[in-house]
Amino acid sequence: MKRSRFTEEQIIGILREQEAGSKTADVCRKHGVSSATFYKWKAAYGGMDVSQARKLKVLEDENARLKRLLADALLDNAVLKEVASKNW
Repeated sequence: MKRSRFTEEQIIGILREQEAGSKTADVCRKHGVSSATFYKWKAAYGGMDVSQARKLKVLEDENARLKRLLADALLDNAVLKEVASKNW
């Protein structure tokens, strides 16, 4: 997945700038993002504080790590079942 050139703190700052009264088009042009990206950010980070965004990032990383561990365990389990089913 492509890394964003903006951090969560910057994204929340951009969203707050628009909430303060600036027009969406002006904010997008100022920061060099498309309106589609802006609204995607708004759906993901709208109403969040910086601390909440950091917690979300930590939880997402932990979730990804746990999914990898589960996938490895399921693969090991499948291999062991296949070996056990063969007649020696």
